[in-house]
Amino acid sequence: MEILWVLIALVMLGFVVMPYLRRGRGTITQVPAGHPDAADPVNYGFAREEELDVRMPGPDQDLLDVLDLVQRTQDYRAAQQLLAGTDAEGERRWQRVQAFAGAASLELQRRPGGVGEAPGGQWLRVWRTEMPKDAGGAAVHAEFLVQQAWRTATPGTDEFRIIMEEARAACGEAALLAPGDPVPYLVELSVARGLGYAQQDFEQVWLKILDRAPAHMGAHLAALHYWCEKWHGSRQQAFAFAEAAAARAPQGSLLAAMPLFAVFEHLPEVNLVAGFHQSETVTKAVHGALHAVHSARPDDPMTAHVRHLLVFFLVRGERWAEAMSQLIHIDGHVGALPWTLSPDPAAEFAVYRALAVAGYEANGGSPATLPH
Repeated sequence: MEILWVLIALVMLGFVVMPYLRRGRGTITQVPAGHPDAADPVNYGFAREEELDVRMPGPDQDLLDVLDLVQRTQDYRAAQQLLAGTDAEGERRWQRVQAFAGAASLELQRRPGGVGEAPGGQWLRVWRTEMPKDAGGAAVHAEFLVQQAWRTATPGTDEFRIIMEEARAACGEAALLAPGDPVPYLVELSVARGLGYAQQDFEQVWLKILDRAPAHMGAHLAALHYWCEKWHGSRQQAFAFAEAAAARAPQGSLLAAMPLFAVFEHLPEVNLVAGFHQSETVTKAVHGALHAVHSARPDDPMTAHVRHLLVFFLVRGERWAEAMSQLIHIDGHVGALPWTLSPDPAAEFAVYRALAVAGYEANGGSPATLPH
């Protein structure tokens, strides 16, 4: 198995130079024989790298159809109707709010506007103007401001703080329009992280979420960021938060996977040692996440997030067959951790997928032996 970890090391080094040597327009143009990317994903029914959808962690065809319509026509009404018909307390509403906000933010980044040209994302501005009391539009606007702050400004600068303060006000307005909706407070969790809320102030926001959606996985993941060592907490606080969430997880909840996310958030910058990923701490967190996905509802939209992170840890732990079992559920979509931390999420995912295939085949596996 050592050769596979040599390949990982080479691939990680290659991330610096390979984009200039072998990539063009987001697709692999030439891959040497024997390189992990040379494994043909089609043999396992997997999508080719250029076909991977980087926008979402898993399928949501209604959202994709509406996003396409809104961006093509610049008419917000389909988005407003979709959110109005989405359960306010569910995970899917939060994902859709993020998706609409992200689409508007990226449009504005690509088309900032100028003389004689309307800026991108104009449909969101029209939505807020024409339907100022619409709770969905208010939530999307608040999340849009948060994404703008992280995307266009540097934390700690005046520009960043100004945008985040505007986002905080937008969260308050959205909360007033939908008193039982946890989403405005989920948005404020990112504001709290960006503005550095005191812990007691952060906990006040968190309690409002617990009152409305105590088992909301997306909310727990957003809160975990605040408690991490790199932000406003510590390793101990982050793990305590994650383990407490897992301990109180109701049957069928994905909260049992929270410790794995805490492990990921506190990984060393570079760690290619398989022994670490086979340690008791990591193994226990992986087993909790595996239990979570096996017991979760088939339609839980957060299951894909957990499966993506499992692929990362299972490959690094050389648990090839288990990694393949996760890949058959999520392949085709890569809009989730850990891939989204890469400048090229599809390429990052493709490398781990190819390593899983190589390890699986090195241990006697084949497309015929992979259960679907």
